[in-house]
Amino acid sequence: MSDIEALDGLVSKYQQLRNEIGKVIIGQDKAVESLLISIFTGGHCLLVGVPGLAKTLMVNTLARALGLSFSRIQFTPDLMPSDITGSEILDEKRSFRFVKGPVFANILLADEINRTPPKTQSALLEAMQEHSVTVGGQSYRLESPFFVLATQNPIEQEGTYPLPEAQLDRFMFNIRMDYPSFEEEVSIVKQTTVDSMAQVDVVLSSDEIIHLQSVIRRMPVPDNVVSYAVALSAATRPAVEGNSLAQKYLSWGAGPRASQYLVMGAKTYAAFCGKYSPDREDVDHVASEVLRHRVVRNYFAEAEGISTDTVIEEIKKQTK
Repeated sequence: MSDIEALDGLVSKYQQLRNEIGKVIIGQDKAVESLLISIFTGGHCLLVGVPGLAKTLMVNTLARALGLSFSRIQFTPDLMPSDITGSEILDEKRSFRFVKGPVFANILLADEINRTPPKTQSALLEAMQEHSVTVGGQSYRLESPFFVLATQNPIEQEGTYPLPEAQLDRFMFNIRMDYPSFEEEVSIVKQTTVDSMAQVDVVLSSDEIIHLQSVIRRMPVPDNVVSYAVALSAATRPAVEGNSLAQKYLSWGAGPRASQYLVMGAKTYAAFCGKYSPDREDVDHVASEVLRHRVVRNYFAEAEGISTDTVIEEIKKQTK
């Protein structure tokens, strides 16, 4: 199958996935779209929202529709790194044997990741970046494809630990989930208070996902689109001369990984839309979710009530 044929087929597969997930998840269309973009890009996602917005159910439903193995870790203050990666135990033959932890799955749901201290949060760093874990000096590869989809409660809530910048940068998207509309909430209550469960069909296999990821990586990108993505990331850096908006409202900007994810996210979104190459509008479409966890507001932005998304939108306008 040629790359063009694969991209044509991806459009229908994407719609099928949306339909299957829609059997269980009502509303949250933007969050579902962003999750699927990250899956076909090969990135990890951070879902931020108050408890009760079906973040866990959404990830579980996504795994079922993709036919991937699924594992869930409930992060708590007493969770240890070995509870994630696994550990060596002494078996009946008096020799050490490695017992795999829940990280050995295609989709790992790190539920309420900011409920656990940084030492345990950092246990995911190697897995997210290298797709492997090291225990007792021995490295173990994780099965492909591998995605970490982490949920996070708003940092203002009690009992939360801010994620380190190094770990935040590993996430492709920061997806904000809002409350459903009145009509959506009525549908949710009607669907979840009866004795029935929607059947979610498998749309793609793991081999098909890996193949489509490769096809998307080979998608050509015009030079002006790459330049625009890099310009967006650079415009968030207050240390760069001429970035007046960043200097006024930001104390920290996005690094080169943001530029990479802007281009890759634009490629995948373009493929979902039936295009064979992304344009600047596709970069704009994914910009907020790529950049919002990579920039840090300063005191003036907080004092004036200027949100991170507002700063990003203004930067997009000035960069055009």
